[in-house]
Amino acid sequence: MDIPRQGAARKKLIRRIAYLFVALTVVLMIGLGTSRLKPAAPSVERSTVWSDTVKRGPMVRQVRGLGTLVPEEILWIPAPADGRVESILVRAGAPVGRDTVLVVLRNPEMELAALDAEYQVKAAEAKYTDLKVRLASDRLNQQAEVAKIESEYKQARLKADADEALGKLGLLASLQTKISVSAAEELAHRHQMEKKRLSIGVESVDAQLAVQRAEVDKLRALHILKRSQLEALKVRAGAAGVLQELPVEVGQRVTAGTIMAKVAQPERLKAELKIAETQAKDIQLGQRCSIDTRNGVIDGRVMRIDPSVKEGTVTVDVKLEGSLPAGARPDLSVDGTVELERLEDVVYVGRPTSGQPNSTITLFRVSADGKNATRVQVKLGRGSVTTIEVLEGLQPGDQVILSDMTTWDSYDRIRLQ
Repeated sequence: MDIPRQGAARKKLIRRIAYLFVALTVVLMIGLGTSRLKPAAPSVERSTVWSDTVKRGPMVRQVRGLGTLVPEEILWIPAPADGRVESILVRAGAPVGRDTVLVVLRNPEMELAALDAEYQVKAAEAKYTDLKVRLASDRLNQQAEVAKIESEYKQARLKADADEALGKLGLLASLQTKISVSAAEELAHRHQMEKKRLSIGVESVDAQLAVQRAEVDKLRALHILKRSQLEALKVRAGAAGVLQELPVEVGQRVTAGTIMAKVAQPERLKAELKIAETQAKDIQLGQRCSIDTRNGVIDGRVMRIDPSVKEGTVTVDVKLEGSLPAGARPDLSVDGTVELERLEDVVYVGRPTSGQPNSTITLFRVSADGKNATRVQVKLGRGSVTTIEVLEGLQPGDQVILSDMTTWDSYDRIRLQ
């Protein structure tokens, strides 16, 4: 006969509860331990990152900017007057001399004015000639009158002398003698007056001729001016060089002052660089530069710094000191580098993609075995185009990753594969 065991069910229940409690405790401990574990470091392909080694030694501070080659002197040639383009003799790109005619303009009003001025000069010259002839004729008449009076005076003087002699002898009445003497004195007075009139007439002739000559000179100068204005319609280069632009066409009407052409000297070029305003603060006149034209590098020096900022950049003009390489021409795109200063003994590294001068950033420093990289805080100092000074956080010989690592901002450590 089976004998029922007392308390077996209770013991079994207690055992099950104990097993369940132990199992729950183990699960909780495993979960707590797992939560305290650091996240696994992500893997990064070494070939996809750019790294550099921290160095100590001299560092050259530089700034870089893009720009173009431009002529040192540009001659803009305006239209001398209103007109219509009749012909174009030279096209852009051709070498020109000082007197090379580029464009011929036509202005009928100016042609008519020049012709009218020419006829006015001819009329004034004819009037001057006529006046000169008439005054010469009047002078001859005055001279003839003087000669006539002088002859009459001499005859009267002779008669008066004869009458005085006869009067002394009592052969002629004294009244008759006095009449002869008076007539002679009157003719003498008239002779003196006519001589003075002749002298004054000479001065009057010179004055009248001078007035008419001045009128002729005035009209001749006006005619020369009109002819020069007409000749100026042949637009000339004005300087030796190369014709850069000619923005007009045959038949086009232009007004006075319209730019007709642009002439430059291609062998006298300068570089015009655009430097970011944040980097231009340390640029000084006379600093050394190198200009890369893609066909060669030209040395130069800073010759002008624009005092204003345009679109976030400062224009810096560089005087070229070396010979121009083949293919150098105005408006050629160039890459310029300005040397700011030379630092003799500093700790520096290649410039990170996000590294700005005088800032604090974080970089991944590669471990000695090259398998891992740990994030460190780095304080940066003065910067250059490709390098930057390290003030704190790194030592010479450390290898750091310089490429953009924003994808792993949430990790302090990565594994390199």
